[in-house]
Amino acid sequence: MKIEGFIFNFFGIFAGAAALVYWFWAKDPTGTAALTLCAGLGFLVGGYLVFTGRRIGMRPQDLPDAEVVDGAGELGHFTPGSYYPFFLGASASVTAMGLAFGIWLSILGAVLTFSFAVCLVMENFWHPALPEDEVPTH
Repeated sequence: MKIEGFIFNFFGIFAGAAALVYWFWAKDPTGTAALTLCAGLGFLVGGYLVFTGRRIGMRPQDLPDAEVVDGAGELGHFTPGSYYPFFLGASASVTAMGLAFGIWLSILGAVLTFSFAVCLVMENFWHPALPEDEVPTH
């Protein structure tokens, strides 16, 4: 993940430098804000990748002498049948619609979005997956 983190951090540096040049050259606050936000997002993703890369160590993709078979196997645990992403997206849409229809709808959508986000994160702790030998067959 070191290479990916370097790429995103380089993008953050580039966007930050472009924001400085744009501010002094054009004096446009909108474009400067957009470039500054791009720099912040680049540093956010780059920092996460560098931190995670230090925590998990080298991956097969990071080694110059790795074979394709070195990357085989389990990549992680993903919940296959979760309905929470759908409800999370729908409640975020309700939050955004509240900007047009009234603050009460935004508040309701924000509460729903927060609750579905918590449910999505905690789903595997509340309902852990059954081992292969305990899965019902009927």
